[in-house]
Amino acid sequence: MKLLVLFIAGSISLSAAFSPPTPKQSCQSSIILSAEPTATDATTTADSINSSLTIPLTYQEMISQTSTAMNDAYIKGYTRQIVRILLPRDAKSGQIGEYYEGEAQTERGKSSEMKLVPTDESWQGGIMQSWVTEFSLAIQLYRAASPTAKDIMRQLCPTGATTGVPPKIIEDRAIDESGVDGIGLLYTQYGATGSSGDSIKNDEGGFGLFGQSVSLPTLAENDMCVVVQPTQEVVDVVESLSNTASEPLIALLNPQWRNVDDALDSASKSDNVFGTFASFLGGKGSSLRKLESLGYKSTFTLEGYVCKGGNVRLIKRFDSDWVVFAESDSGDSFIPIGTSIERPTYQEVDKMLNDKGVGYKYARDLGLAPKL
Repeated sequence: MKLLVLFIAGSISLSAAFSPPTPKQSCQSSIILSAEPTATDATTTADSINSSLTIPLTYQEMISQTSTAMNDAYIKGYTRQIVRILLPRDAKSGQIGEYYEGEAQTERGKSSEMKLVPTDESWQGGIMQSWVTEFSLAIQLYRAASPTAKDIMRQLCPTGATTGVPPKIIEDRAIDESGVDGIGLLYTQYGATGSSGDSIKNDEGGFGLFGQSVSLPTLAENDMCVVVQPTQEVVDVVESLSNTASEPLIALLNPQWRNVDDALDSASKSDNVFGTFASFLGGKGSSLRKLESLGYKSTFTLEGYVCKGGNVRLIKRFDSDWVVFAESDSGDSFIPIGTSIERPTYQEVDKMLNDKGVGYKYARDLGLAPKL
């Protein structure tokens, strides 16, 4: 009897010891980093989220922060997202007389040499440069935005960190009719494919130069798609891409329309004949209404400009307020100076700086005002 018991116990232990391991989750089963929220829960308040926000100082920090916010938003049901971020730029760029910048080196080991800057006219080909080079600004920005978008998509793949195998990302520039608007389409291929292995295309659209069709990918439930630097002219393409029975993650990265409104933008938001006319003249109201009807929401914004001679950064998640930071005089940190429910204007940011006793940058450099 004792021998029988020992035999049964030994058999059970051997079966447990040689049982096959549980297979790891594949990128094809999920497009998010994890099945649980990484930063928020049901009891988290906006104030606590505000206090947890910081300005990334390195490229890898920005990629991690952006992908985490997109992941949290996707868990909350935001499958159509608008994301605005800074872009990596070589610290040696911006030299007077140079009208071409090299592509951003975002690989690990080289990304530490890049600085994070806003998408403003300081880039080569910006409005402060010769009019001959103005058209190249969007291309210069695209050369930095495209590899950044790919790194965000790789970060969102759940097996990227565990297996080191990145997802297959296809880049399609056909959406850019002129070839110089700096627009691109990035997407993964986890869903349906043709017999040749190529993604099934949707040729029903009527977009493109002279009306020819621009082939759009058919996105499955677990796919990701990022439209890099879209303009108002491609919102119809975005609409066609978004009208799908599945709910893949589709994000608009750094749209080329501004976050702030000018006179035409304000007028175009009116739902009347004047609003229609203002939209025809270039106001963004009609495009924003169409995106809103498609369910697009701003889920992460990181932008900046110069105020009182110093760098200012504004950051917002889909579940937080706007938090404003000012760069320290040492340049190695950003100090929070205020929050706002609505996007603060330049004048409101200037007031935040005054309320914190922050003087002009030149005065701080000359010792005429306290250091920040």
